[in-house]
Amino acid sequence: MLKSKLRYLMAEKKINSISELMEFTNVSRDPLNKLYNEKNLETLKLDVLIRICNFFQCSLQDLIEYIPDVK
Repeated sequence: MLKSKLRYLMAEKKINSISELMEFTNVSRDPLNKLYNEKNLETLKLDVLIRICNFFQCSLQDLIEYIPDVK
């Protein structure tokens, strides 16, 4: 399972909306919505994730956490 930490990163930088984040990162609304709402994270492109990480000055693991399925 993948867990997004975008909301935490946005709160730390006092970014109040997806629209505001779109301007800062030059990333379209769809991938940001996926991250914000934790939907279909596996479909996000790596270059988009890298742009977001560059803006927040964080690593990929600071943006998305992988939690192994317990069997």
